[in-house]
Amino acid sequence: MCQKEIFADGIGQIHFAGAMVRFDFVTLQPGAEGQAPVPESSIRVIMPPQGFLSAYNSMQQLIDKLLEAGVLKKNEAAN
Repeated sequence: MCQKEIFADGIGQIHFAGAMVRFDFVTLQPGAEGQAPVPESSIRVIMPPQGFLSAYNSMQQLIDKLLEAGVLKKNEAAN
């Protein structure tokens, strides 16, 4: 089985349309001289709401493990 890797700097937008959740992933492209990098849409992932919830739960579990390991720190000021 051939697996492909896709790199993204982040998610530019998440929206719900046509009964599906759509993630638009972005990569940062160099800006003009002295300017900040510009996010450029690179790929879209579309999944049903149940798949989105499952992915969300998986990400929350990973966040909890990263917090526990000290890789991430909770931002108390954001609450």
